[in-house]
Amino acid sequence: MFEKFRPLGDRVLVRRTQEQERTLGGLYIPDSAKEKPQMGKVVRAGEGERISATGAIVPLPVKEGDTIYFSKYAGTELSSDFLVVRKDEILGVLE
Repeated sequence: MFEKFRPLGDRVLVRRTQEQERTLGGLYIPDSAKEKPQMGKVVRAGEGERISATGAIVPLPVKEGDTIYFSKYAGTELSSDFLVVRKDEILGVLE
């Protein structure tokens, strides 16, 4: 659906990962009790942040395919699975 979407600047298109349906103890979690996951996979990344004084572009620290953690209320939702987050809202990369 978002194959042709290209984020601008320091923004990243992220597909949220699905949470587990069950806890480790074997209990099923209903949809109403689930929180949205704070982890996802980078689908597309912008070119980077532009420094206005020199006009140079600083590349983003993430690339397509990276699994990242982002803050709880980060980004702009495009659909239930996709959101666009800024570089500042990314907490870390899972290696």
